Amino acid sequence: MTPGNNGASTPEDDDPFGYLYADGQANGAQPPSGGYGYPGSVNRVRTVGQRQYGQPQAQTAPYGQVPQQQSYGQPNAHYAAPETVPGGAPTTRQTPTAPPPGGGRGRGPNTKGLLIGAIAVVAAVVIGIGVAMITGDSNDGKNKAAGASSAPSASQSAQPSQSASSSTAAELPKTDAKVLQLSGGATTASDVKGAKADGGTYVTGFNTVGASVTWTVNDIQKAGSYRLYVRYAIPGVDANATLTVNGKPNPQPVGMKNFIGSPNGDFEKGWQSTWAPVTLTKGTNTLTISCGQGNQCNALIDQLWVQ
Repeated sequence: MTPGNNGASTPEDDDPFGYLYADGQANGAQPPSGGYGYPGSVNRVRTVGQRQYGQPQAQTAPYGQVPQQQSYGQPNAHYAAPETVPGGAPTTRQTPTAPPPGGGRGRGPNTKGLLIGAIAVVAAVVIGIGVAMITGDSNDGKNKAAGASSAPSASQSAQPSQSASSSTAAELPKTDAKVLQLSGGATTASDVKGAKADGGTYVTGFNTVGASVTWTVNDIQKAGSYRLYVRYAIPGVDANATLTVNGKPNPQPVGMKNFIGSPNGDFEKGWQSTWAPVTLTKGTNTLTISCGQGNQCNALIDQLWVQ
């Protein structure tokens, strides 16, 4: 066996590198010029992009020579665009055809239906939450109302009602000038306006020492401390009188001062009220207001009441 020649000159027995050996060169082996190293060998190997279908075969530069460079912008013999080859890719853009009418297999999912279904679900959830909130608020209001009606407030339990206090005050005795017992020069009159007694009657002549008015108070339900109220009129000057309870002088007299600041000499503008503390027994009590020594008694007496 010798390099470059391994029997019959067949493609499968060709030595592609025979031209590298002295034996191969002696037998005529040449560098590749489109085939293997031996003359007449089969051209089995091609450079990438060398073979062109439907085009004349390009010539390869001899060994040791640089192939001619192709200028930029000039067609390349080793490359041909697919559209230049017969049967290659089309050169114009194909306009896509419209989908066939009707619901064929190629039609996409019905997104409109899905969107409507999702909106319906969200709406149902929102409505359910709203109904639950309204029902809860109404129940809470009913429960609060029931609790408020069943449990009395602190003010209701701690304080008596207004009607109760009014009825208690109405049960206490009250009188006016017409039913008082007068003595010592005291008498009734109705010349000065402003008295609340029936017919505008009041007690006058009280400014004389020894003059007095007596009130017999009945139906005192419980013994204890009370207030004796006196409605009077003065001519803008303070007055006072002695008070006797059940025959005993009261520790505090009746002070008929000018609390409202009425003008001097005008009884009509001097109507006002005052009170003095008294201790009463259960049942009947006698209260006497008199003008004693040292008292200033220039006053008109209208009404008396216990509270």
